[in-house]
Amino acid sequence: MSAQRTTRGYFSVSSRARGLLQAVTFMLLALPLAGCGTGSLWDKFTAKDDTFVEEPADKIYNEGLYLMNEKKDMKAANKKFEEVDRQHPYSDWARKSLLMSAYASYQGGDFDGCIGAATRYVTLHPGSPDAAYAQYLIAASHYDQIPDISRDQARTEKAIAALEEVVRKYPNSEYATSAKAKIEGARDQLAGKEMNVGRYYAQKRDYTAAINRYKTVVTQYQTTRHVEEALFRLTEAYMAIGIVGEAQTAAAVLGHNFPDSRWYKDAYNLVKSGGLEPSENQGSWISRTFKKMGLG
Repeated sequence: MSAQRTTRGYFSVSSRARGLLQAVTFMLLALPLAGCGTGSLWDKFTAKDDTFVEEPADKIYNEGLYLMNEKKDMKAANKKFEEVDRQHPYSDWARKSLLMSAYASYQGGDFDGCIGAATRYVTLHPGSPDAAYAQYLIAASHYDQIPDISRDQARTEKAIAALEEVVRKYPNSEYATSAKAKIEGARDQLAGKEMNVGRYYAQKRDYTAAINRYKTVVTQYQTTRHVEEALFRLTEAYMAIGIVGEAQTAAAVLGHNFPDSRWYKDAYNLVKSGGLEPSENQGSWISRTFKKMGLG
């Protein structure tokens, strides 16, 4: 009896399934026949709206300007500028939009996006009057990412290289003047990094390592604000290891070039505390370095 009930149940379910299968099959067979005048039902199910409406380049460009200047929405503005390039790739509007895309990215803090768009602009339009500005945007994007002196300064090196490229390629442009000022700022950052490491070594009483760092500042970054302290630290380090001649020279050069510096006062007092006077040894690397730079 149990077996019969099970068997009847099985055939009952199979019959319903078979009926459903037949209904689906009928529907599928009927699809191609439906809607003779308006296209098949299947086409309606699978159709995609591929309609593309081209807009005037100047309209899209001005919409981008509006979003950038009035709405301060740099991402939305960027999309408009990119759309100009997509719809009108060989137009003068596309060239303008590429530069504005770089600018909008820069203003929005998307420095990598700015570098990418500006680099593409310089590559495609090297003879354009705006190529100098595009090159400057690349440099400024690197410059604005310079980290503090406690971190690796690879980005600072990139910034200097990019800024020097502006000066080299466009020496008479207004951007060259700004680039030169930024180069000094970046070099000051590198000098600050050397001083920071030098002070660390001095605290550890590794005076030789400290001297090497201060020496880098004196020989490579003489025009930065850190050179005065570097000369004092050299005086301090040389006094600590007993090389008093170099200590006297460092103090004397500091006093000759920066007589009103507070660092000179500290260096002078330090040398005097050892019963000595600042005295320049003309054969010292410190003296030769400053004379070579026209500062000694």
